[in-house]
Amino acid sequence: MSGGVDSTVAAAILLEQGFSVHGFFMKLPLPGLDEQVRNVQAVTDRLGIPLHFVEMKEAFTGRIISYFCEEYRHGRTPNPCVVCNQEIKFGLLLKVMQARGMDKIATGHYAGISEVNGTVLLRRGNDPKKDQSYFLCRLSPQQVRQLLFPLSGHCKKDIFQQARSLGFTRFGEDESQDVCFLAKQNLASFLSKQGLQGESGEIVTQDGRVLGSHDGIWKYTVGQRRGLGIPDARPWYVIGLDAARNQVVIGKDEELFRRELLLSDMQWQLDVPSLWQGKVQLRSRHHAASAEVFPVENPAENGNWRVRFKESQRAVTPGQFAVLYQDDMVVGSGIIL
Repeated sequence: MSGGVDSTVAAAILLEQGFSVHGFFMKLPLPGLDEQVRNVQAVTDRLGIPLHFVEMKEAFTGRIISYFCEEYRHGRTPNPCVVCNQEIKFGLLLKVMQARGMDKIATGHYAGISEVNGTVLLRRGNDPKKDQSYFLCRLSPQQVRQLLFPLSGHCKKDIFQQARSLGFTRFGEDESQDVCFLAKQNLASFLSKQGLQGESGEIVTQDGRVLGSHDGIWKYTVGQRRGLGIPDARPWYVIGLDAARNQVVIGKDEELFRRELLLSDMQWQLDVPSLWQGKVQLRSRHHAASAEVFPVENPAENGNWRVRFKESQRAVTPGQFAVLYQDDMVVGSGIIL
């Protein structure tokens, strides 16, 4: 439980369904932790359920924040929520909960679960604006089998109404979508505090023209327009980051579009196919697009998979996760190279 509206209503729904509910709160290295503790304690007191605190600062720092910084250091754009769900929330925390006698772990995620030929699969939640299956894409079938998603059939606006009906009036309808440990901090400032050093380099076009300079590739991401400081009749965008050469590569809007990309660390939830066709989502707010996915035959790229879209996609970003959907079910995912 976070003390927020989603986990609060999820717990209330489970109580109404007759479950014996316990709240678990992860103590993470986040700004405002004391206030969060007070909030979640007030929620569980009102619901009348036990609350357990689980110390996770060291594990979270060592795995999630370190991963976050290293990805930026190497010119990639990370997704810490995906990794945290896989390794911390539904990894370490799940083990703690099981050790304390819990049969299932329930969260306030907007996602669902389906079963196909004996294999449990994540599926999209009913509210398309709040669907969070993308962020859960790296969970294994074994992890998914332990989960309950009480909000899977609900819309966000209904959850706020239900919270008010339960007497919880402090929840506002504007919730932060920021990475939790940034908490409205400037990304560059956060990374600097974590030890990333500015290193000057060139801003270049795809054909090698030097148009400017930068003081750290980790301050940029694919698709970025602001902060380049290179005026022109048509705006420039970041279209790539070359960590080996310490270069920021820029181009015009049309140069952001790609029809093909490579994936590493593929994780299939069903039998590994020789050719797969369906919808692929490239980031949390990307509209999943039709594509075919197949293994790369080049021995030098053994283990990677190629995605070929029916139509070109904008701002394909290395480091992000590509999630494969068959209808509304998550059947695989990989890391964009």
